Amino acid sequence: MGYSSVIGRKEEIGELEKFLKSSKSEFVAIYGRRRVGKSYLVEEVYRNKIAFRAIGSYIKDKDIKTYKQIQLEHFHESLIDGGLPDTSPCPTSWREAFRLLKILLEGMRKRRKIIFLDELPWLAGPQSSEMIEELGYFWNSWADRQRNIVLVVCGSATSWMLNNVIRDYGGLHGRLTGKIRLLPFTLGECESYYKSKGFHFSRYEMAIAYMAFGGIPYYMDIVDKEKNLSENIDRFFFDNQKIHQEFKDVYTGLYATSERYVDVVKALGRRFYGMTRAELSNATGIEGGGTFSKIIDNLKESGIIREYPRYGKQRVETVYQLCDFFSLFYLHFIHNKNTGAGNWRSIQRTPSFYTWAGNTFELLVVEHVNQLKDCLRIATVNRNYCWKGTAPSGDGAQIDLVLEWKGEHTDYICEIKFSENIFCIDSKYERELLNKIDAFVHSRQHHPSHSVQLVMITTNGLQQNSHSVCVNQEVTLDSLF
Repeated sequence: MGYSSVIGRKEEIGELEKFLKSSKSEFVAIYGRRRVGKSYLVEEVYRNKIAFRAIGSYIKDKDIKTYKQIQLEHFHESLIDGGLPDTSPCPTSWREAFRLLKILLEGMRKRRKIIFLDELPWLAGPQSSEMIEELGYFWNSWADRQRNIVLVVCGSATSWMLNNVIRDYGGLHGRLTGKIRLLPFTLGECESYYKSKGFHFSRYEMAIAYMAFGGIPYYMDIVDKEKNLSENIDRFFFDNQKIHQEFKDVYTGLYATSERYVDVVKALGRRFYGMTRAELSNATGIEGGGTFSKIIDNLKESGIIREYPRYGKQRVETVYQLCDFFSLFYLHFIHNKNTGAGNWRSIQRTPSFYTWAGNTFELLVVEHVNQLKDCLRIATVNRNYCWKGTAPSGDGAQIDLVLEWKGEHTDYICEIKFSENIFCIDSKYERELLNKIDAFVHSRQHHPSHSVQLVMITTNGLQQNSHSVCVNQEVTLDSLF
């Protein structure tokens, strides 16, 4: 079945269709970063097949009793919208709310009955045990036995979803039949999106847009096709008085203790290549115990940060890096600055721009490593990592990305360079490249039986000259789409 309004998401759509065609009841959890399109995906794929939908509301500064009452009132309104008589009393407990939902569904003749509980963490509230217990009882005592129910729960509060639904050891333990972690669009999906909306951006501009907004559908939907990319970036970031609140909103309500999460993100924003666990703990003042581990784990699950190994020292270092492009752009250009104080057109082609673009393009490549592997025709990568060490000459060397393919006894050393034009290797840079190869070949990570391929990854290609002969393979931005 085709969904012309949904860009990409083929695997996720296939999963949702599988649940719809199943011969048993299905309990599905969908989670991911705020603004990534979770609700939209469910609404578009299931459309008029949804028998009941309810959405939690984010409510600040309310006592627990009032918060619960408001959520139950909203749930009751959804029951009435779904067909429950207007005269039915508003539930005062979650047990009563799910009893009314059961009555509503029993009166429907649909073959498959889809229940969609959106923003479940907000629906459950600060003390969520009652709601989760009753949801578990509703599923275990009735919905699961009907064999025609599809219960979809959705939430941006990743830590809450992980702790209370996906990894729950109470009434929901072992009850999930499916989970979908929704990630941002890839470059290829972004290109499909822009084309479907009538944009005529070059791939270079799409890459810049990705490096600013990330592959976040909500942000991309704000881009105006009547304006050029610089005007759109100015309007979204520099002329937007609410941009500081948008950054906060990514984390507020996303996690129970959002301040600590923001502290971690800001610390990583100051060190592009990331920090080790000890460095991050020292930078934030958060002790490296269970709470710190949970913060790191939840940020990884949200796709906000990534974990990668860095080789070259006596011991392998695990490094955490901020990989949310929106947050990176905000922290580099907007944080601690007054909006309206500058604009994107005046920043482009300045040292600040090239620092940001050079670093962020490296991350863009790393986040599209599957597309890179396809371009290099690598069937299986045994591992990929960053490497930092010293050549026999004593000169230091850092390699952006190493792809190890044991099957073909080859290590691919990837050098990633951003350039608005064709990139040119001069004699100085050629010596740096050869030094990196020499350093790596003499390191413990390089197996003596492996050959080395130097891969040059650029935005617009490599100029052929006497210094470029050291490069074995070229990859351009086009190959990442």
